[in-house]
Amino acid sequence: MVKSTKIAVFEGKKIRRHWDEEKEKWYFSVANVVSVLSNSTSPLAYWRKLKERLKKEGSETVTKCHSLKMLAADGKMRLTDVADTETMFRIIQSIPSPKAEPFKRWLARVGYERVQEIEDPEQDPELAQKRARAIYKAKGYPEDWIERRMRSIAIREELTDEWQKHGVELAKEYEI
Repeated sequence: MVKSTKIAVFEGKKIRRHWDEEKEKWYFSVANVVSVLSNSTSPLAYWRKLKERLKKEGSETVTKCHSLKMLAADGKMRLTDVADTETMFRIIQSIPSPKAEPFKRWLARVGYERVQEIEDPEQDPELAQKRARAIYKAKGYPEDWIERRMRSIAIREELTDEWQKHGVELAKEYEI
């Protein structure tokens, strides 16, 4: 497992994270996120209690947390519980704190939008494309770049559809 370490800063507090190149996922220090969102004076104790509560509720969230060595405040590499983005969102949903509420509202809104895209037959079939354009625009990409990006995605989809019609199935075949 190849990792690169980065520090994210949220409201002036550091959140340790690792990028796993093999799995192509970020892993975040649970204690750091708990510290930021709970205002607890002892984030490790808070996380232990939260883990106990989640286990009692039958949540699988805790089993998805792993230990990784990360640089601690004392400058030593220490094992710490980490979670990928999806699992971290579940943990955030379990933290009863006003600071966690904006994340919870955002997750609820995004979830609602995706359910609408999937379930509502009256929904605009190009809604996902419109959403992608809006995200690129919000990130500051120029209109001509967005247009080229959207065209390249459409062309790639047409190409892979054509390959599938001709029997291409395996990832290796697509690579060739």
